[in-house]
Amino acid sequence: MASKVRLSYHRQLFLLLLVFLWTLVASFVLFQYGRERHFKAERLDAHLQLINLRMLDALDNGVEPSVFSTRWKGPFEELRVTLIDREGNVLFDNSLDTLPGTNHLNRPEVRSALRNGTGYIIRRHSESTQRNYFYSAMADDKRIIRTAVPYSVPLSEMLAADPAYLWFMVGMTLLMSIAGYFATRRLGQNITRLNEFARRAERGEWIDQTDSFPHDELGDISRHIVQLYADLQHTAAERDREHALALHEEQEKIRIKKQLTNNINHELKTPIAAIQGYVETLLANPELERERRTAFLEKSLQQVERLRHLLADVSTITRMDEASQLFQREPVVLNELIEEVVADMELRPEDQRLRVHVDFPKRVEVFGSASLLSSIFRNLADNAAAYSGGRDLYIRLADDTAESCTILLADNGIGVEEEHLPHLFERFYRVDKGRSRKLGGTGLGLAIVRNAVAFHGGTISVRNREGGGLEFRFTLRKYS
Repeated sequence: MASKVRLSYHRQLFLLLLVFLWTLVASFVLFQYGRERHFKAERLDAHLQLINLRMLDALDNGVEPSVFSTRWKGPFEELRVTLIDREGNVLFDNSLDTLPGTNHLNRPEVRSALRNGTGYIIRRHSESTQRNYFYSAMADDKRIIRTAVPYSVPLSEMLAADPAYLWFMVGMTLLMSIAGYFATRRLGQNITRLNEFARRAERGEWIDQTDSFPHDELGDISRHIVQLYADLQHTAAERDREHALALHEEQEKIRIKKQLTNNINHELKTPIAAIQGYVETLLANPELERERRTAFLEKSLQQVERLRHLLADVSTITRMDEASQLFQREPVVLNELIEEVVADMELRPEDQRLRVHVDFPKRVEVFGSASLLSSIFRNLADNAAAYSGGRDLYIRLADDTAESCTILLADNGIGVEEEHLPHLFERFYRVDKGRSRKLGGTGLGLAIVRNAVAFHGGTISVRNREGGGLEFRFTLRKYS
């Protein structure tokens, strides 16, 4: 039977180096391409949003949209300008002779503008003109202004990443691969010689040819191994077993620790990277316009606030896990906490505000932690305001006995898919990760709610309402 062909140590090491090196380079290239494309799209959107803002100002001053679009002289050829009312009807479009009758509220850029004030989409096909456009929309209290430029070859090339970066990375990686080949070949040759001497020593052969090893640190070590092999064999084996056991225990500890901290580390990277990017931009561009500098500082402050919320939530949930006895218990009136939720909701911006409907006909008092009980209502209300897409929040006392009370908190939003419901209370679990991070969510709010309810001897469940939205049902023991 033919012996199994095995790659030499040199080739194995070199292949491993190649896989690691090219994987690392590919990851950097893909990340840079995506980041550069997103940056260019944001910059183009900023130009178009400036046009949107000027047109809104012109409309407020009584200028007709046709007059504005005719007089506008800017850097974009074939600029398309569309005026849409908040019901989705097109009121003006400079690229069409006949206005379309279709409702435009389902357009992605329009939905985003109604939700966030502005929105854009890189490439979408127009049913009216049968062309692809880069759309940018802005909404105020009365209407939506949308500008668009044709997604032509020049535009796609402008949004594309610079290929010079790719060729530079490929060239550098090739040079590093060649250097790695020679380095691993030398190391592989030394390992091969050591392997041969080890085989001869294991067979008990007399070894007197040590000149083949190089006169360096590896050669000295190899000669000592050969000379002491027989005497130290049993001691080394016992030492290796003890070392393997200790290493396994240490790795198990590290694995458990990583499992606990990996999600936290991952959540910290995004705001830190964003802050670093804004600060580096400010330092690299001291002549930057005052408005843009202020915008970058405000965005950095938002990320700092996100970090503060994340650390506060991590601190809260850690205390509940490891030092729950430190939470002070006292009589807490739930009606007062609900009034705080209502007051807080009224102070929010209009697009983040929900109408709160309270059905709490009697005074309910619970002996527990005021901060944790407040976090239950606050986090559930914040979750509904940020992600439900609804306009109403309902808080109702479903049951009240001498031992416990049951409370329902629901919204009339879009709800979530059934497959996500069992995971909503898991730490750092997000239904829509991109939108959650954009809105500043830490992913710990519902986990804090679950632990806070459990701290007060209760349980919590969630379901999709038949009329739309989510309904949280939780029970609190009055004297736990």
